[in-house]
Amino acid sequence: MATMTVMTQDDAASRGPLSARLTTPQIWGVVLLTPYMLVFLAFVVYPVCYGLWLARHPSSYVALYNDPIFARAAVNTLIFLVIGINCKMLVALFLSGFFVQSRAWIRWLSVLFILPWAVPSIPTILSVRFMLNPEWGMVNQLIFKFTGEDGPNWLNDPTIALTMAILVHIWKSLPFWTLILMTGRLAIAQDLFEAADVDGASWWQKFRFITWPSLRTLYLTCTLLSMIWTLGDFNSVYLLTGGGPADLTHVLSTLGIRYLRLDQLDMSMAAIVCALPLVLPLVYFMMKRLSR
Repeated sequence: MATMTVMTQDDAASRGPLSARLTTPQIWGVVLLTPYMLVFLAFVVYPVCYGLWLARHPSSYVALYNDPIFARAAVNTLIFLVIGINCKMLVALFLSGFFVQSRAWIRWLSVLFILPWAVPSIPTILSVRFMLNPEWGMVNQLIFKFTGEDGPNWLNDPTIALTMAILVHIWKSLPFWTLILMTGRLAIAQDLFEAADVDGASWWQKFRFITWPSLRTLYLTCTLLSMIWTLGDFNSVYLLTGGGPADLTHVLSTLGIRYLRLDQLDMSMAAIVCALPLVLPLVYFMMKRLSR
């Protein structure tokens, strides 16, 4: 028994060439994305793959493990993430409640508050480094003027230097996360706060039962994203301390630059690869929260 197959117009188009199956906007989209993809492959995918290929030898990781600077850099990175990021996000959470108020002087203050984030990192962090100079820096000059004693050598003590690097990082990125959390606060219905005022709730009760449940998901997502970005950020440490004194304030991102300057490219890439066990779980948990 013979059967006859009827091919519809859609079936014919689906079996035709690719150009016949794409609409004009889709064709223009492919054309405009092609240069971007070529640049992405040439300047992102190729360098990353080449770096991983250079770091494939176990001897690079053995040498990295035996380097005492690597252990100190790993500890500094954990301190940066655990202490620096959490302090920054807690301050941003409470400052978002301050700047969300509709008062004229608070609006003008918010303009000054956002300037450190808007200005490029190099001039702002280098200016802080100049101010902390023990001989002619502005900070020690003010200390000597008001107390008659010399100020500390800020960047020659490893603990103080790392603390200052964390504070500079918080100062530089705090406005951005404050703005994000302000957006979350503005999305909360004001009827809830008005009802709480009628019931005589305190500011802490309003924060605990209204603000925090509404901002909890946004806050945790921002914290994870900030940790991921901070692992790849070397400006706060490299521009302020340069990893000194005696290479004791390095983090994993600046440690890779140190090996690169010493012409040890394999160890530089191995140091960067060692950050992946920290990055990948953070990316997983962040994407899992976003998928909800």
